[in-house]
Amino acid sequence: MYSEEELISGCVKGKRSAQKALYDLYASRMFGICLRYARNRDDAEDMLQEGFIKIYSSMSSFRGQGSFEGWMKRIMVNNALNMLRKNAKAFLFSELNESTYVVPDETENENDLMKLYGEIPPQILMKQIAALPDGYKVVFNLYAIEDYSHKEIGEMLNISENTSKSQLSRARKYLRKRLEELISVENPKPLINEQR
Repeated sequence: MYSEEELISGCVKGKRSAQKALYDLYASRMFGICLRYARNRDDAEDMLQEGFIKIYSSMSSFRGQGSFEGWMKRIMVNNALNMLRKNAKAFLFSELNESTYVVPDETENENDLMKLYGEIPPQILMKQIAALPDGYKVVFNLYAIEDYSHKEIGEMLNISENTSKSQLSRARKYLRKRLEELISVENPKPLINEQR
């Protein structure tokens, strides 16, 4: 069993055993990140593989400031975003068809939304997040799950802070509507069946 320092040192030296150990240790967590951004499982697997290649090739740039896993997550998120940009011609946040989606409500109560999230099983919630339109999903994941600020999201995606805020508001509104529809069903069987 390698220590974190031995894993890093081994990967910097190009040792395949250290690279395999690193992959085995972190692949499932990194795959979870990729699934949040990918359109399907195959795309997520591609993101994971390319992300690990970038991690291995960038290993010597890790300076030990902050957590190693956090450093890897940042590479994986940036890689996922780059792959989305490269593979999606219509990955434009500012030009989403606003008439298709609910207009954002600036008075939305965050506490009510968090209560609503608590009523839904986590796997159903993640499935609903994954079903968000691309622009909404990316901003929602970066803000609500990865904990980036709107300023950081704007810089990462080359959009304004206000566009990031708008996309997040629309994502929450869209998600809220979907979750309320699930909860309003009197018979809970659809939620149970969706978990499988």
